Amino acid sequence: MDIAPFHDDVAYGPDGGAAHWVTTVDGLKIRVGHWTCADVKGTVLIFPGRTEYVEKYGDAAREFLEANYATVSIDWRGQGLADRMVGDRRMGHVGKFADYQKDVSAVMAHVKELGLPEPYFLIGHSMGGCIGLRALMEGLPVKAAAFSAPMWGIGLSPVVRPGAWAVSAVAGAFGKDNVFAPGQPPVSYVLREDFDINTLTKDRDMWDRLVEQLTKYPNLALGGPSIRWLGESLREMLRLSNRPSPATPTVTFLGTNEDIVDPQRIKDRMAKWPNGTLHMIDKGEHEVMLEIPASRRFVYDTMIAHFNAHP
Repeated sequence: MDIAPFHDDVAYGPDGGAAHWVTTVDGLKIRVGHWTCADVKGTVLIFPGRTEYVEKYGDAAREFLEANYATVSIDWRGQGLADRMVGDRRMGHVGKFADYQKDVSAVMAHVKELGLPEPYFLIGHSMGGCIGLRALMEGLPVKAAAFSAPMWGIGLSPVVRPGAWAVSAVAGAFGKDNVFAPGQPPVSYVLREDFDINTLTKDRDMWDRLVEQLTKYPNLALGGPSIRWLGESLREMLRLSNRPSPATPTVTFLGTNEDIVDPQRIKDRMAKWPNGTLHMIDKGEHEVMLEIPASRRFVYDTMIAHFNAHP
């Protein structure tokens, strides 16, 4: 296996973390990190959100390893240290949203090659929740799933939404969609926003970790999405909204202050999800796994109990 860089000094995870390069069926190199130890009883697959990277989930790995679960995290194509899709590495871009499923397939093959044990469980955060929902619908072999503020809809106002569809359609038709979407800057959100007005977390220590990771290792950073990414994501979310939820036992967490993804899309789907439960996190922002300690403790305890209930 081809060893990849792993920034343990900013991951805040348990000992033994490692990362490898994995090649997808279409020839792209993505980075896959994992944490494990002897006698783990299963493996948690973490599907990160847009802009994210392996090291962000060191804290999650610590929680799950203490509960005897190995953990896997991913640098999706176009972000983290994975191959970027356009010349400007600050831009979030993808050819087709379905291409992320090629990353999923490569990760599952890698997990088996590593010998990480079944049963497998899924956590999908934000964009990873959209990718994860598609993967579940296509038969991802997990016993149970958890979602954190899943991107089943984007938080666009009724005034802005038609414009987003129109801009993506027109720019795509003329081959001009590999530029930043209107209003999207090249600088990562955590490096340009003040903690006091951020929409990710109310926990200052967690926020400072995110800033430290991108300040110390700027190649991990990603700015706004391209017009193509925006259009592809809108089309994927529309396609998924027209399909029923799978039977996979699922818990979903959503902050009451959510301002990035569309809360109503999440509530609507979870209301009809067989074996599904929605937990609202009072005063929680987008990153409920990085929220204040009490909220964070509830989220992890609930996830672990959920996975334990489906061996």
